[in-house]
Amino acid sequence: MATTTDNLKEAFAGESQANRKYWAFAKAADRDGLPNIAKLFRTTAEAETIHAQGHLEALGMIKSTAENLQAAIDGETYEYTEMYPPMLEKAKEDDHKAKRMFAWAVEAEEVHAKLYALALEAAKAGKDLDVDEFYLCPVCGHIEFGKAPDTCPICNVKAEKFVQVA
Repeated sequence: MATTTDNLKEAFAGESQANRKYWAFAKAADRDGLPNIAKLFRTTAEAETIHAQGHLEALGMIKSTAENLQAAIDGETYEYTEMYPPMLEKAKEDDHKAKRMFAWAVEAEEVHAKLYALALEAAKAGKDLDVDEFYLCPVCGHIEFGKAPDTCPICNVKAEKFVQVA
């Protein structure tokens, strides 16, 4: 029989996946020229975020910023060292189109872990990061501080495609 903790973990995973799925569905609705349906998907995605965050809080997994940063480093490191490499190898073996995103994810997750490590160093010193401009590659998920590179070092997208995150 599942415990409440097991149920919270399952609910968190389900709500988190629904959030991302609905954001993807909203993009598709926008492409199809259906802005109000897109808005419904985005609104519901945010509702799923409310649920997911409530479950995460109930699990006691939201802690101090330093602890949250360490958890983020651990998660990103797991992804680029253990999770994605065998997925990438299998996709290559199967000659599946997923091999491209898996390869990009390996590289991007390593960058994420390094950026979180910089943030953890700052937080432990009682400081915030000394940068306030963050740029996201909308294709592979690479992140840059300060300004977008001329081309993404992972997927070669041009700087003008990068999104500045507020």
